[in-house]
Amino acid sequence: MLKTILAISGKPGLYKLVSNGRNMLIVESLATGKRTPAYSHDKIVSLGDIAIYTTDEDVPLSQVFDAIKVKNDGKAVDMSSFADDHSLRAYFKEILPDFDDERVYTNDIRKVFNWYNLLVGAGITEFVDAEGQGGEEAPAE
Repeated sequence: MLKTILAISGKPGLYKLVSNGRNMLIVESLATGKRTPAYSHDKIVSLGDIAIYTTDEDVPLSQVFDAIKVKNDGKAVDMSSFADDHSLRAYFKEILPDFDDERVYTNDIRKVFNWYNLLVGAGITEFVDAEGQGGEEAPAE
């Protein structure tokens, strides 16, 4: 599911892939439902291709979202409940205990929680594909 959800550099929020055009994609904002073109010169990243650094192996974003879902009983994360960066990082450590403190920045953690909240708000709550649970690893890029 996360393969069709896109983050576009310079544009806020997340987008769902609707169609391919010539030298562009047609995407729909998860927040507003508005459709817009995304061109080949835009930096476009699929959420399915993103992973979080840990001390061992990188963890796919889908597994991180799944862990957040379990921790919050499927509800959105209340970002206003974090008094400071330390409390935000401590909460993320409860979700992903072995994340790499040096390579994962506080802004990255905020972005993960914001993306999770956008997905939950759009009704997307299944993050790990059924075939992804078969133990197969994604090929390295």
